[in-house]
Amino acid sequence: MSLARTEHRSLPMPKAALGMALVVAVSCTTAASTQAAPLPTGHTGYAGSAPLPLGPADLPQTRTTTAVEPGVTMTHIVRGAYDPSTPWVVELSIPSGSTSPDPDAPPRSVQDQGSADDLVRRLAAAGFDAQSQPVRQPAVADVPAGTIGYRVRATATFSTQADATAYVTRLEAAGFSARTWYAGWDGASMAKGQWSINVLTIDPRQFRGRLGATFGPDLVDRETTTALGAYAHAKAAVNGGFFVLDPKAGAPGDPAGVGVYGGILESETVAGRPSLVLDERALHTHIARPVWSGSLLHGASSLHLDGINRVPGLIRNCGGDAGDQPTDHPLHDTTCTDPDELVAFTTAYGPSTPAGPGVEVVLDRHDRVVRVDAQRGTTLQPGQRSVQATGSLTSQLAGLRPGQVARLDLRLIEPGGGNLVRPRTTVVNGGPQLLRGGAEYITQGTDGMVHPTDPSFAYGWVLQRNPRTFAGEDAAGRTLLVTVDGRQPDELGLSIPEEAQVARALGMREAMNLDGGGSTAMSLDGRLVTHPSDASGERPVGDAIVIG
Repeated sequence: MSLARTEHRSLPMPKAALGMALVVAVSCTTAASTQAAPLPTGHTGYAGSAPLPLGPADLPQTRTTTAVEPGVTMTHIVRGAYDPSTPWVVELSIPSGSTSPDPDAPPRSVQDQGSADDLVRRLAAAGFDAQSQPVRQPAVADVPAGTIGYRVRATATFSTQADATAYVTRLEAAGFSARTWYAGWDGASMAKGQWSINVLTIDPRQFRGRLGATFGPDLVDRETTTALGAYAHAKAAVNGGFFVLDPKAGAPGDPAGVGVYGGILESETVAGRPSLVLDERALHTHIARPVWSGSLLHGASSLHLDGINRVPGLIRNCGGDAGDQPTDHPLHDTTCTDPDELVAFTTAYGPSTPAGPGVEVVLDRHDRVVRVDAQRGTTLQPGQRSVQATGSLTSQLAGLRPGQVARLDLRLIEPGGGNLVRPRTTVVNGGPQLLRGGAEYITQGTDGMVHPTDPSFAYGWVLQRNPRTFAGEDAAGRTLLVTVDGRQPDELGLSIPEEAQVARALGMREAMNLDGGGSTAMSLDGRLVTHPSDASGERPVGDAIVIG
């Protein structure tokens, strides 16, 4: 999820009404007045009924529930309203000073107190009044509460973004670096809204369609969620897991984590991270932390695989094996590297496998070696697969000969369960986990959303409000797919702690975060019903969860 802020609407815009077959609206201002109007027989109920824990308790809140198909509803929740008194602020980039744990680090939004205070003094000397403010991390499942660092903001506030931008221009002319920021995007601020939330609820007792995910024609080309829904002939679609965006990090569109589509494992895990497990009939949706294994079996030998369907040497979000640098633990939005890898490919990858130095072995549908190429990069025919070797591992493949049998063994094992590579099963990557057993359980540290040397990452990605997409199951066994618009003055988004609180308020017992930011999108009958934060509109993504 990119954290770049792009403002494409300067004033609040009215939201289009959802015109579908059945609509039931509920308006509430307090918990006591909240009522859930009954839906006709054969339709699911609301996604929760209590006021959401966002902003002041007395904010107005409306719900509009629409029947999508038997067993599926979409509930649109609007809480609060745009508040013109919420100011714009100016936030400075803080150079690393002599007190910084990493004096050679580039300027950041959050630094140690000494570096922040030093910047405040230099600003004052240049005629600018600013304040150093602590940035506090709330306690979550694997990160203690505490102050992670300090930010620096101009003391003055502004009624418009244009006024804040003019102040930034003055700062830059004086040699400082700064950005404009809407105060309503601060996580846990008591801004009055607005929040715009869409909830797809799938009740397996009435659902007769199919629930799954698609990456489109191939893994390495990105498509919008709306286009992926159309590709799958889906009634509804929601953006799915994290994916490669920058070509320097791999093949754009490739899942940056586990992916099982139609029962076929097409992408390996980021080790230890949560995954959303879906059954095509919406039965037993749950969150798992599966362990993947891959081997190329030839005679008595078994060659360990590093990955599936990704550019060898580039491990997006890390979480690979001990040979990866700088870490084999999950580290979000970071690309780890390893010059020595074995990576398997299927025809799902794209028109051709990655080209470059190394060795590539092509296998037919009967596990027989078709050829052994002294360079990587080929076009796989239907039913074929290949394995690429780089660096010191090329010798492990060089001894194979056409006609020999070499079998790929790919598994995704759920702890305490079976192999998730099975028919009618979908697995989508994401993180962090938000709820477990109905209680908040945010695995921010385990899932790599803490960068030990850069507190700015958690500040922007976790603690500030962004568009979000999350999913899970409620106490009634229903699957919920949720999007929250953000990065607009009238659509504030959620911090990760707020996301967990909203998931719980919606009645979810198990929930996890999916890709968000500019990727957040939901479509119904081929029509986008969310409001993308990217200036260019709906972002092409790696995969989408689809309801057929």
